[in-house]
Amino acid sequence: MGRGSSGLHAAPPVPRSAVRQRFDRLVREVAKFGAVGGAGLLVNLLVFNLVRHVTDLQVVRASVIATVVAIAFNYLGFRYFTYRDRDKGRRTKELGLFLLFSVVGLVIENGVLYAATYGFGWDSPLQSNVFKFLGIGIATLFRFWSYRTWVFRALPSEEGAVADAESFLTRRQPETEKPRVGQRVG
Repeated sequence: MGRGSSGLHAAPPVPRSAVRQRFDRLVREVAKFGAVGGAGLLVNLLVFNLVRHVTDLQVVRASVIATVVAIAFNYLGFRYFTYRDRDKGRRTKELGLFLLFSVVGLVIENGVLYAATYGFGWDSPLQSNVFKFLGIGIATLFRFWSYRTWVFRALPSEEGAVADAESFLTRRQPETEKPRVGQRVG
């Protein structure tokens, strides 16, 4: 036995299952999405409160301005941080889809604020911030699903492509196939 050796052999690393690998990637994606989204939330709320206190705009209009600023901030964060490894070949389409789904999120987010403000009369600064925050939360669920599904599409993984190719080849060439007349063997 060599110096510093305990005599025990380390077991070879156990390969992670495909499900575990996908789960780990999803957890990392959610964490990155949350980091960008958290920064975007701060931008949104800061701009919202700044516009509300500096101008005489109505609550929902101030919120729409804040949401648009946050959308621009978030696109940069998602493209260059969260989804930097995703397909970059179709930027125009990506930006168009991002804006489409962001507008739907804007309607969800500000619809909650609108209902609270004009439907229930909850218009104090605290109430406006609470319902703005609630609307952002609901819209975030929609945005996460739509951005990862439609906007920042995943490239096919190399592992998956190799496994698919190997399984295709093994299906095409059964082992019991007999050589044809004139065909070389081996």
